Parts: sequence; structure tokens; C-alpha cells
Amino acid sequence: MATPRERSLLMSHLVMLLQLLLLLPPLTWSLLPPPPHPAPVHVPALIPRAQTPLVRSRFSARAQLAFTTRCNSSCFHRGEREEQAERLTEKLAFETLYADGSRTLTTVRVEGDEESDGDPRRGGPRAGSRRKRVRRQIYGADGRFNIQGDHFLLDYPFSTAVRISTGCTGVLVSRQHVLTAAHCVHDGKDYVKGARKLRVGFLIPPSINGTHGGLASSKRPLVRWVRVRRTRVPKGWIQGPQEVSMDFDYALLELRWPHRRPFMRLSVTPSSDDLGGNRIHFSGFDSDRSGELVYRFCAVEEESSDLIYQHCDARPGASGSGVYGRVWDNRLERWERKVIGIFSGHQWLEIDGENRDYNVAVRITPLKFAQICYWVHGNRLDCVHD
Repeated sequence: MATPRERSLLMSHLVMLLQLLLLLPPLTWSLLPPPPHPAPVHVPALIPRAQTPLVRSRFSARAQLAFTTRCNSSCFHRGEREEQAERLTEKLAFETLYADGSRTLTTVRVEGDEESDGDPRRGGPRAGSRRKRVRRQIYGADGRFNIQGDHFLLDYPFSTAVRISTGCTGVLVSRQHVLTAAHCVHDGKDYVKGARKLRVGFLIPPSINGTHGGLASSKRPLVRWVRVRRTRVPKGWIQGPQEVSMDFDYALLELRWPHRRPFMRLSVTPSSDDLGGNRIHFSGFDSDRSGELVYRFCAVEEESSDLIYQHCDARPGASGSGVYGRVWDNRLERWERKVIGIFSGHQWLEIDGENRDYNVAVRITPLKFAQICYWVHGNRLDCVHD
């Protein structure tokens, strides 16, 4: 029987090994065969139509770090194809909040969206899914790993995770943009109080702050905060989160100036069958591990046209984390890490009278990819999917 000290040392070695494996270059993944038929994905063009000034926000909402919803069979099976075109276009309109507190509403039209929705999903949860009700957000033994050490915190992919001043997490998706969950900045009716002076935090390892030698491991990383220039939230969320569940729980933050860290490219979410290893990964700032970056990975359990259902362990604060996986890049002809979703929270899914609980991420469908890409580039010509 191992002593507590021996178990602690073993866990430390396992964490170190895991971190080293994660930093292996993409060339190592070439051993994985490509998907049988890696067909290109059609991405529609999102074209802005009109921009209308809105009254200033009251910033009256409270940040909700533990976001939980319920979904029944009709909710699970609802897809973009079933939405009326006019209704869906209305949800893809977006609101922009500026640093001075002003805001605008931009309406859009979608061009070439006949085949733009996510892949149709199975008629219901897969056979063999977990059916036992378990403690929400942590499933069985805690499978999260604290990421420590300068050479890990500042290296890709961990360097792409950033803190949001309202208490959530975000992921760097360009030199100046951060993707996060909408509920971190807006409750569906109004912006949260902290969105008035929203900031993004970059983790700074202890040694860079002047700590040297063995003392570095005993000190927590500091955070360098950068102000947000503007925030964009889809109208599908602002219409009310309970109406659309988690389908539109995403927002894009534009920083006041570019950063110098690696960022992770976006991808339309592939079917789990086309995802390398059928696994997703994300790193976030879980509230029960203050000041630490926490990494986890797990298999995809279920998927609808808009959501990824999984049992990755998470706690409040991880909301907004960029969910990534190994996606086959047709242009480069290799597997690449790409952001395929945004971690939203927890959902009770009722199917055939039985409650099942999952942690949930928002899928990046072709339409959402077109919208987010337009927010980043401001030019639809730059938003052609690989």
C-alpha cells in the first residue's frame, strides 16, 4: 500500500508526463490516420445590413459562473434546419458593447446557407451512455490537472487560456480577440456589472515576476490585465438564454491592443467520429483552484446540432474555456489543434422520461463560424473554412 507521500509524488510525475505529451509537436500526430472522407465544410457568408444605435446598458445583471439549464427531447433534436430562415437570421444579428458604454445592434443576412447547419445528429443519445445521476460537474474521480511551470504556462496550447475579469475563462483566437461564454458578460437581459470595465487577464509565471530558483514553485502566477475595447454577443442569446438553452452562449472580446502569445484557430465542429481520438480538451480557471490553470480532457458522450455533451470535470470559473480537439486540416493535410466549441456549463437532459446530466459546450456550426470569423476579421472574404 502506497503512502500519501508516495501517491503525491506519483501524481506529480504523471502530471509532468501528461504536460510533456501535450507539448509534443503536431508531427507526432501524423501517426493518426486521416478521417476516411475529410470532405470540406461549406461556410455561408454573413453579410451585415444595418447598424442601429441602442440606449446605454444599465449593467444591472450579476455574473453567473455556474450556468445550468434543462433540455427535453424536442430541445435536444432541434436543429438549425428546423428554424425558420427569418428567425435564424434574427438570432445571428449581434450587439456590440463599446468601452465607453455605448452599444449598437447590427442586423445581418446570410448568403448561401442552404447547407450551412451542423451535421444532422443521431435520433437520440447513444446506447451505452451513462445513465446514473451523479454529482454535477465532477464525475467520479476528479480528472483535472493543474498546469504549473514557466515552460508549460507560456507554451501552446496552455498559453491560449486567459482569465475574464467577471470570473470566467476565455481563449485567444487571434492577435486581438478572445472567445468566451456569453453568460460571462450578459444574462440574456442586460450586461453584468463587471462588463462596464471588462478586462482580460494573461497569466504571468512567478519567475518572470522576479522569483528565482526553488522559490518559484511555491508562488502562484500573477495576472496582467488588459482592457477590452468592444464586446460582441449574438442576438440569439440576448433574446433570452432560457429560450434557446445554451445554443448561443458565446461572445467575442476585442482587446485594446494586440498580444504576443500564440492563439488557437477556430474550426467548424466536426462530428465526434471525425475528431482525433474522439476527445476534447480545455483549460480554465476553476473557482476551487484559485490562481491555477486547470486542464482536462475526455471523450464526447453525445452531440446535437448545437451542443457537445461530455463528462469533462469542471467547476464554476471554467465557463468560456475554449474547447479544442485534433481536427484534420485539408489544406495542410495533417491533424491540428483547433477550437471547436465554448464550454458553457451544466445541463439536465431528459430523454424518454429519464434524466441524464452532462457538462456542455457550444458547437461552432458553419453559421456560427461565419459570424465569429466576421467579428474577428470584419471581412467575409477571410472567413472561408479550411
